[in-house]
Amino acid sequence: MDTLALILVIIGAINWGLISLFQFDLVAAIFGGSNSMLSRLIYGLVGLAGLYSFKFLFKDREKTQ
Repeated sequence: MDTLALILVIIGAINWGLISLFQFDLVAAIFGGSNSMLSRLIYGLVGLAGLYSFKFLFKDREKTQ
């Protein structure tokens, strides 16, 4: 699960980087526009992966204490 979340977060980061630098939404281009159901599913999965990844912030703190 951690690996999948990391992959999705990386995809999201690359997509946001492309949007900011080139105004190009890679997810929308691949999956049929930003309003298509498949694109919205990918955006949702990336968002959930980002929320899931919060656990990585606190993982090291739990081990050291």
